[in-house]
Amino acid sequence: MNRVCNAVVFRMHRLLFALLLPLGASGVFAFDCSGLPEWDSTAAYTGGAQVRYNNFAYRANWWSQGANPESHSGQWQEWTNLGQCNGAGSSSSSSSSSSSSSSSGSSSGSGGSSGGACSSPQYRAGTSYSAGETVQNLGFEYRCDIAGWCSSSAAWAYAPGEGMHWQDAWTQVRSCGGASSSSGSSSSGSGSGGPGNGGSKRIISGYWHNFDNGSGVIPIADVSDAFDVINVSFAEPTGAAPGEIGFKLDPLFNEQSFIAGIQAKQADGKKVIISIGGANGQVRLETTQARDNFVDSMIRIIDRYGFDGLDVDFEGHSLELNAGDVDFRNPTTPVIVHLIEALKALKAHYGPDFMLTMAPETFFVQLGYSFYGGSCSGCDRRAGAYLPVIHALRDDLNWLQVQHYNSGPIIGLDNQYHSMGVADFHIAMADMVLTGFNVGGNPDHYFPPLRQEQVLIGLPASVNAGGGFTSVQEVHAALNCLVKLQGCATYTPHTSTGWTGIGGLMTWSINWDKFNNYEFSTEHRTFLDNL
Repeated sequence: MNRVCNAVVFRMHRLLFALLLPLGASGVFAFDCSGLPEWDSTAAYTGGAQVRYNNFAYRANWWSQGANPESHSGQWQEWTNLGQCNGAGSSSSSSSSSSSSSSSGSSSGSGGSSGGACSSPQYRAGTSYSAGETVQNLGFEYRCDIAGWCSSSAAWAYAPGEGMHWQDAWTQVRSCGGASSSSGSSSSGSGSGGPGNGGSKRIISGYWHNFDNGSGVIPIADVSDAFDVINVSFAEPTGAAPGEIGFKLDPLFNEQSFIAGIQAKQADGKKVIISIGGANGQVRLETTQARDNFVDSMIRIIDRYGFDGLDVDFEGHSLELNAGDVDFRNPTTPVIVHLIEALKALKAHYGPDFMLTMAPETFFVQLGYSFYGGSCSGCDRRAGAYLPVIHALRDDLNWLQVQHYNSGPIIGLDNQYHSMGVADFHIAMADMVLTGFNVGGNPDHYFPPLRQEQVLIGLPASVNAGGGFTSVQEVHAALNCLVKLQGCATYTPHTSTGWTGIGGLMTWSINWDKFNNYEFSTEHRTFLDNL
């Protein structure tokens, strides 16, 4: 079988369908819209939610609100066009707030419930399928187009309806009806996608480093119980193949004991996450092959050690925007697009309990308010480069732990510069992602706020750990201002009630905290528990 030729023919077939559909080719892949609510411009939709609009059915790709599915269903956009309604349950378009804001979302994971009008067998990754054979998955029936890809064991890539590249292998035929479903809408100010403990407790997330940089090393089993999350640092590029990531345990540690330590922490209710990148680990997914190598190698690492999730700590030149890539909602730069695809694939592979966190520097997030690398002339192309990744994955993101250290002065929402090391800096930087901001100063490119429990403030554990160390007193002053609106000095948060749901703190690092006699974990654990 010629994989390239078949792929080209199939993509030409899909392109022809896309061109004919708006012209009224209602007989092609008609979709049963019975029971689908009208799209509501005021409702927030999560990934998997289904709606109808202007006699077409759409499925949400990720969290969105106010994104008209008719004009936001292109590649890398908020919605997927499922096809023209077949007459059942179709009605005129509406975007009024009186429409139902709930919708049917597909159940997660391959191997979902079968039934309804479909008699095809349930899809199973790795099963040998022939071209033309039909299966059902997540409440829909699919026809195999390219046998080799349909039969792949890589469910993250080719599971029909949910794999990253399923449309290269399958064609959706119809809805089975009666598929398991869940609510597809959510309030933008709430949700359970925050910290692993459900957001009921403010957390302390710390980095455990797999090397001695002067702080000393510590067995993972001996990490202070004050830490709720342990970020194992770092998985880094192997150099053997583009995008391939490896994790090499320091010779001071025994792998069996290391794994046992992870399991002991997990048994105590802690989360242990593998962090990728760091200052020396530049990761650039410039091609689809690099993307696939990244996903496959991360699956091997996560499975080998039993990690609860992954943390993206890309620094240096791992992420930068191409000139002309101006809209963070629809990125075109390959290293950005491929990272989004890779992280979505890993999330789909492991399911809803798999944790995803990010730890960018302020340069890659808050600086994007003043300068955006894809649109500004003469500025650093890395400015704000994390914003497309954060936005595309905001519905999957447990938390964002921006490094409020090793930073230059940053302009806040008050249009004033703020410098690290004092309460004012942490208040202004946290308020930016809790309030949202115009990217590059463009009001048409508004970056929506994250949920409060998704926001952690990143701090050095000691003066040795990084530039911008902030004293315990200043950190507590910042939190009192953000949460209680008490003691605010030069900067006032953009909330009338306080950011009462803020997630907690992150530190670099657990090792440096021990070196500093556990000041960070001891002082801040007590304060957070009483905040």
